[in-house]
Amino acid sequence: MEATQDITERRLADAWAELQAHANDGHPLQADAYRLAFADPEFMLRRETRGIRFQLEMLKPDLAQQDHGIENTVVVFGSARFRDAAESAEQLVRAERSGEPRDIARARALVRNAHYYDQAREFARHVARYSKACPPEDKLFICTGGGPGIMEAANRGAHDEGALNVGLNIALPHEQAANPYVSPELSFKFHYFALRKMHFMMRAKALLAFPGGFGTLDELFEVITLVQCKKAKPVPIVLFGSDYWKRLINLDVLVEEGTISPEDLQLFHYVDDPQTAWAIIQQFYDLPKV
Repeated sequence: MEATQDITERRLADAWAELQAHANDGHPLQADAYRLAFADPEFMLRRETRGIRFQLEMLKPDLAQQDHGIENTVVVFGSARFRDAAESAEQLVRAERSGEPRDIARARALVRNAHYYDQAREFARHVARYSKACPPEDKLFICTGGGPGIMEAANRGAHDEGALNVGLNIALPHEQAANPYVSPELSFKFHYFALRKMHFMMRAKALLAFPGGFGTLDELFEVITLVQCKKAKPVPIVLFGSDYWKRLINLDVLVEEGTISPEDLQLFHYVDDPQTAWAIIQQFYDLPKV
């Protein structure tokens, strides 16, 4: 039986190896009715097979995380543009040498916000340290969008502690690459934003949103909406950087205008330090302190 399985798997792999060899030889890909359907990119990329691609983007990260015992995640969102203090300072020096006002203003903003990188990294360390002492079914794993900035910082914090961590990257026109701190076996690349966001929520036991742009806002409000509408179980939703979030969004206006209920403001918490963020998650789930 085992030999039969190996033969079958080899035949499936050979279909892709043949296609790769064809590409390596410099031959342009032509339509080929005889090519196995799953190994036929022209067929798989048709509009009519989009549903199959949805299913594949659903299954691949799900099965891989199951294989590695990833059942509970703490999702960290935030700006891809923030850098650590050293890199931010270097960028400011370069900008000041250039004398370009726009570059200088951008670099000064990076220096001003560099502490968020360090705080995201420290928060992830708290999660990883806690999980070291947990049985496999209770471990919490850091999960991010897998890119640079705050995402990198959180993956880096888990990596500092030797913990597995997840990156759910997205293929973008400017070709964003996975940061080097994501565990390679848990570094995934998506085409569809919808499937990526679904994976953020499937295993999430908490969400920590650092200052960010449109992408961060999109992800944050999707989670809040799912919890508000009871399409997802309640989880701690933590907004890190109270000054940033309160300047950016006056959520009290929604209550004043009757577009949300007063109790909806209890769906999230403002914090300004990693320990408080972690304490909110501990309290929500009554986790032991380690």
